[in-house]
Amino acid sequence: MFGIVRPCAHRLGEQGKADWMAHLCGLCLTLRRDHGQFARIVTNYDGLLISVLTEAQTGQVSGGRRTAGPCALRGMRTASVAQGDGARLAAAVSLVLAAAKVRDHVADRDGLLARRPVAAAARRAAAGWGRAGEHGGAAVGFDTAVLLDAVDRQPGLEALAGPGTPVLRVTEPTETATAAAFAHTALLAGRPGNAGPLAEAGRLFGRLAHLLDAVEDRRADALSGAWNPLTATGTPLAEARRLADDALHGIRLALREAEFRDRALVHLLLVHELRRSVDRAFGASPVCASHRPAAPQGPHGGGAGSGGSRPGPAKAGRGFWAGCGMFFASCCTCRMCCAEEYEGPWSRKKRGGCCRSCDGSCFDCCGCCEGCECCCACDGC
Repeated sequence: MFGIVRPCAHRLGEQGKADWMAHLCGLCLTLRRDHGQFARIVTNYDGLLISVLTEAQTGQVSGGRRTAGPCALRGMRTASVAQGDGARLAAAVSLVLAAAKVRDHVADRDGLLARRPVAAAARRAAAGWGRAGEHGGAAVGFDTAVLLDAVDRQPGLEALAGPGTPVLRVTEPTETATAAAFAHTALLAGRPGNAGPLAEAGRLFGRLAHLLDAVEDRRADALSGAWNPLTATGTPLAEARRLADDALHGIRLALREAEFRDRALVHLLLVHELRRSVDRAFGASPVCASHRPAAPQGPHGGGAGSGGSRPGPAKAGRGFWAGCGMFFASCCTCRMCCAEEYEGPWSRKKRGGCCRSCDGSCFDCCGCCEGCECCCACDGC
């Protein structure tokens, strides 16, 4: 579940969390229903924004939600999930972009994809996702050719980029693709006047996604020798941060120009949480809750006094795939954020949830609105 907008449940509040999960689960289940079980692997946090934007413009209409059956990733609970054209568009965009991402990794021979049998299987999967995304987009009137064109132009721009090349020249295809997807939500919602502002918000969101990915991967790319837009163009981190902050400001202004029936979740995700994503990428993310104080130490390093209990034998760690399964289960059931204590997915060591001391009030706990320029006229908080 890749993506740059990864909100904490405590900051969303109960209603915000329920709505966010409705769109996340709705995207996942739409992928399964329309494109098969394996397609659910492309579910991602940013793709659900398409569904969120569509519903925010129409409001919750009759038939826009349904009750889904129990799922292990939400603790075997039923839930109200989003459905309809917004979820179908989100699914189509996610499939096309995931297919492009896989093809890119195959071309770069990344990790296991350096092995021919694995690469061949990945190419077949990517081809199937690409066709499914094209058909899904056509079903809601969206031509995915704009996404494919953006993907096809990206390698050429990267090959021509060098020291002194404006980094925004490299981010342009991503900006174009996300602008088209955001703008189409206005047409699905019957609000064509929103197409312009949402295209601008989408363009700047695409810029942010590309920049933050480059910032987060910069050190790993340097070690592996992989191409990175910031390194290739000689763009310093300070300039990348300035561009990111400008994009955040532009998104706020664009969203103010659009008309919504209910902008609360859009505001939380694309204003507050997006800023946190930027802060996190540049190493300035605020802490949600204070760390638990360390236990007092005795003269020999154990618990103070003679009453300290000895820890039991350490559990054997999980294998890679079992750990991956436990990671997604812990993440999607919010144990990593909200539990007093949870077990590390791979190491099985005990860890404290990052929001375990939070009282559930997102603004009091996390300071979400502190220093925010837009909150004087905010109707999302």
